[in-house]
Amino acid sequence: MQGSYFTNPLEFLISTLFSLYILAFMLRFLLGAVRADFYNPASQFLVRITNPLLVPLRKVIPSVGKFDTAAVLLMLVLQIISLVLVLAMRGGGIPVGTVIAASIAELVALMLNVFIFAIIIQVILSWVNPGSYNPISSLLYSLTDPVLRPIQRLIPPISGIDLSPLFALIGLQVLKMLVLPLLV
Repeated sequence: MQGSYFTNPLEFLISTLFSLYILAFMLRFLLGAVRADFYNPASQFLVRITNPLLVPLRKVIPSVGKFDTAAVLLMLVLQIISLVLVLAMRGGGIPVGTVIAASIAELVALMLNVFIFAIIIQVILSWVNPGSYNPISSLLYSLTDPVLRPIQRLIPPISGIDLSPLFALIGLQVLKMLVLPLLV
C-alpha cells in the first residue's frame, strides 16, 4: 500500500517533466525545420533550455539537411527513458521492442498534436486579436504555414472566411488515426 501511495504522484511527476522537456525539443526541431525566426524570444527560450543536451550531441550527430537529427535522437532517448522509468515503477517487465515502438508512436503523436494545437491557437488568436503582432503568433504562423498553405491553394477563402484550418485539423486527425495504430 505504501509503495502505490507514492508511485502514482511520482509517475505523474516523471511523465510530466519528461513530456515538457520532450515538447521543448519537438518545438525546437519543428521550428528549425520550418526555418522560423531564430531570434524570436520564444525561440530563444527553447534554445536556452535545450542547448545543454543538444549542443554536445550535435558534435557527434550532424544534421541531415534542415533536419536536426541530434534533436530527433535525443527526443527518442528521452521518451524511452521516461517509459522505462514508468514501467519500472509499475513493476512490469520492460520489453525493448515494445518500448521503442511505443516511444516512436508517442513522438509521432506529439508532433501531430503540436500542429493541431498550433492551428487551434492560431485560429483563436485570429478571432480575438486579428492583425496584431506578438512573438508567439509569428512562430505559430511559421509553424502552421507549411500545413495550411497547400490547403489554401486548393480551397481559397469563401466570402472572406479561410476554411483551411478546419480541413487541416480534419486531415491531421485522420493522419493520427491512420499512422499511430501502425506504430504500436
